[in-house]
Order: sequence, then C-alpha cells, then structure tokens
Amino acid sequence: MSSIQPRRGRYHPVLREMLAETHLALSNFMVPLFIKAGNDIKNPIPGMPGHFQWSLNLLKDKILALEDSGLKSLLLFGIPHHKDATGSAADHDHGILEEALQAIKSWAPQMFVATDVCFCQYTDHGHCGILNQRQELDNSLSLERIASQALSHAQAGADMVAPSGMLDGAVGAIRATLDHHGFGHLPIMGYTVKYASSLYGPFRQATEGAPKFGDRRSHQADFRNGFEAIREAALDIQEGADILMVKPAHTYLDIIQRLTATFPEMPLAAYHTSGEYAMLQAAIGQGWIQPEAILEVLTAIKRAGARIIISYFAEEMPQLFKRSCL
Repeated sequence: MSSIQPRRGRYHPVLREMLAETHLALSNFMVPLFIKAGNDIKNPIPGMPGHFQWSLNLLKDKILALEDSGLKSLLLFGIPHHKDATGSAADHDHGILEEALQAIKSWAPQMFVATDVCFCQYTDHGHCGILNQRQELDNSLSLERIASQALSHAQAGADMVAPSGMLDGAVGAIRATLDHHGFGHLPIMGYTVKYASSLYGPFRQATEGAPKFGDRRSHQADFRNGFEAIREAALDIQEGADILMVKPAHTYLDIIQRLTATFPEMPLAAYHTSGEYAMLQAAIGQGWIQPEAILEVLTAIKRAGARIIISYFAEEMPQLFKRSCL
C-alpha cells in the first residue's frame, strides 16, 4: 500500500482548481461607496488610495462601470451638508442617501443597494445616536431615530438596510418599523459583532464621522472577547436580523468561524475594514508583498465562513481574478 501523498492533488493546475475547497466569486462582494452632498466632488480619501467621496452628479459612470465589471452590490454611506445634535439630515426625504438611492436605481435598476443606518456622519458630535444630558450615548432615545432613518431609506428604494452602530435593540426597532410600514420583505444586515477597533481610521475620514469626544466602547464589542460575539448574534437573530456581520474581518477570522459554527443556518457577512485595506495597500505599494496577497486574505475570510465580503478591494477583484494563478 502506497503512502498518502497530498502533493499528488496539487501537481497539476487544473486539478488544483478542481480540488480547491474555497472559491471567491464576484457575487460574494459588496462595494462600499461614500456619497457626499454637493456637486463636482471627487475627494481622495487619505489612507485609502483609489477611493473617493463622490457627489451624485459625478457618480453615474462609476456605477455603470461597476455593473459592467460584474459587481452587482453596493453599500452606501452618506455625508450630508448639515449636521446637528440629532442628525436631522439622516431621515430627510431629500437627504443625500435618499437621493442617491433614487438616482442609482434609475441608472442601474438591477443593482442591489444596501444602506448604512447610523448617525455618526450626521451628528455634529460624531456619535452613533442621541446623547443624554451627561453627553453619553442614550441607547433608548436613539432607537426611534435609527428606525426612522431605516424607514426613510426603504421608502427611497433600498434593497437592504444595515444598522452599523451596534446599539442594543436596533435590529428589533428597525424590524418592527419596517414591518409596520409595509416593508416586511426588506432584509436587515446587522453589524452584529462590531469591535471597538483601531482599524477604522481611514473610514472615519471618508464619512467625516469621527467622534468629537469620547469613544464607542460602551456600545461596540471589546476586542478581547469572543463569547460576547455569540450573545450578540443570538440577540440579533431574536430581533429579526436576516444576515449577521463581523467587523473587522481578517483580524477576526476566529469570530467569523465561531459564529458560522454556532449559527450555521444564518448567512454571515464580514467587513474588511479601511485599516485592513490600508495596511495591505501600503505593503503592496512598497513592493514588500505581491498584489495576490489580497486574494489570499479575502479567501481566508470566505474560508472562515463569510458568504458576503464588504471590501474596498472589491473593485479590483475582476482584474485580480483574471491575472491570478490561484
């Protein structure tokens, strides 16, 4: 009896491809886009080379190019003209995301468009909801505003809403409001386990949503904890989430795998953050690693259990797939 030699399954490229356990596809990816109120805006985002804040009047060609490349799913973030303590622009009929949704659906009706539901970029203090008299985030006071924002997006044409503040009860408040107003079909992608991470810096530049004081540790997960993720996921499922999410992604592969194993019936998304993107881009730019490292990292995220990957590398995937030897 001959000894088992795994290398026999790797010696030929066609056989390697057939035997590969994990395959990335363009259908796995959502493209994050930052839409800024105003005209003729294409602002480069520091820390995120190749990405921009876009005004609507410059966005049409971008959307059509994404669709032509085979990318069919977007996650929109809005940056408004006006900010105040209650984020009043977040659920305005003519708010930046409401107008963006209507425009994108007119240009590319088949594009799947999800929206970020949060208040950090709409408030003058940069926190994810309403503050109390002690200038602390008031979870209960914030839920009504969060649900109102989600409803506004639904009415403007969103295909899915994604509450990103990780406030307790947000998924349930949104589900009840959507159901009550005839949007029971609309899915919710909860930011189920969003860690209070140091890897969001370029994103906060992009959304102009950094907190003016304090931090978000009171309502986002402690990066030292793992079992906490199980409790958060169970709560989101109970409240009506259709898709769970882990953020950051490649720094938290163990959490992705743990949630997939514990809740195999639930689809899982992973957000490959701006900081994770920036680190890879910096190393590639210096020639320290090859661009194919992008595929390696993103494949690891899918191998860990994510079915949806939100990544700033999504736009590069069509070309990476073409030239990759994997």
